[in-house]
Amino acid sequence: MTSFDTSPQLNVWRALLALAVVFVMLATTGWTALRSHGAKTPLQASLSSWEHGRIHGHELPDPDASPTRLARFFASLTAQERALLARRYPLAVGNMNGAPVALRYRANRLALDSQRKVELRRMHDNRLSPAGQQEAGRRMHRYESLLRHGRHILAFDPDGNGRIAEVFGDLTRARRISVIVPGVDTDLLTFQKTYRPYSAPVGMAKSLYAAERDASPTTRTAVIAWADYTAPAGLGIDSATGTRARDGAVRLNALLGALPGRTRVALFCHSYGSVVCGVAAHALPRRVSDIVAAASPGMRVERAAGLHTSATVWAMRDATDWIQDVPYLQLGGLGHGADPVSAGFGARVLSAEGAKGHAGYFEPGTASLLNFAEIGVGAYRSVVCAREDGVCSAGLSGTTTAGRA
Repeated sequence: MTSFDTSPQLNVWRALLALAVVFVMLATTGWTALRSHGAKTPLQASLSSWEHGRIHGHELPDPDASPTRLARFFASLTAQERALLARRYPLAVGNMNGAPVALRYRANRLALDSQRKVELRRMHDNRLSPAGQQEAGRRMHRYESLLRHGRHILAFDPDGNGRIAEVFGDLTRARRISVIVPGVDTDLLTFQKTYRPYSAPVGMAKSLYAAERDASPTTRTAVIAWADYTAPAGLGIDSATGTRARDGAVRLNALLGALPGRTRVALFCHSYGSVVCGVAAHALPRRVSDIVAAASPGMRVERAAGLHTSATVWAMRDATDWIQDVPYLQLGGLGHGADPVSAGFGARVLSAEGAKGHAGYFEPGTASLLNFAEIGVGAYRSVVCAREDGVCSAGLSGTTTAGRA
């Protein structure tokens, strides 16, 4: 591992390289166009209906009220009344931080089935081009997949490329919760992949959930595949700036502030997802005990201390990952700051041996996945450091997991 070199010559070289990359981006992709939002999205329409709705003659609470306030409201209702609200306002309830987890699952099933029917009609709409009909078919089949028995959808928004979050495990009874924050090109259609499954959020979450159960069979865990923000598409301007990360950070903290119970939470932030976690860090709830930045282009700070969080900050990068070649700097809003695995950043650097490239960190059998699992269950003394001296786990208390492979 090389130290973070802050020599003026190297910084100038990096700045020039960053500008060259930006010019290429502008030439090939152009500036991101502003979209006008005339008609309401399905989620906005559902929230608007909620705001004008009543139950037994009483107004419904503000959907943007605190999770605590909303939790008290739902707790005051009967099971039949809660089910009625889920049927009337499925998208609103399904995305409402503070609504009971099981009710959100139920509401999102209703919303997904409704959108499945919309896309089924669009598949046979002759006013659409063949490409448009094909796109409708892809979305319809994705909704069918998400509706399969046993899937627990915590958030769903069909607008645009779509946002989604899914839970693996029992979220309400978990003693440890892990949240996976993915990077670029993550949306409804890329949420799950048949080819290279561990490069997509669903495969990442399934792999981590299984690894956590192997690491500590007696620890009840839950893993959230969180693609509930608008991620950058490709390596364009959006991925080189913090705009999408700032919006994502607000949404991430809203989720974390509404998770049930008081159990500890670990964030596993991959690629641009680590930018989101870096921006969110200063406002994270104190129950967030760990932030793991894997394959990171930077966290928009120069040192881990600049994140202003009580969580332990970890970082890892496989030697074959192309992300190591990006310019680790910020210049005029472009770039994401220092390299999190550099000595000067101050993160605890973990081994990622076996990850093989940028998208292999959740592959079974890798040191990266093993480390994710040990952190997820709180077994800090069992992690494998990037250096043999074991300094990355020094000074941390935690269980030692026996019987590891």
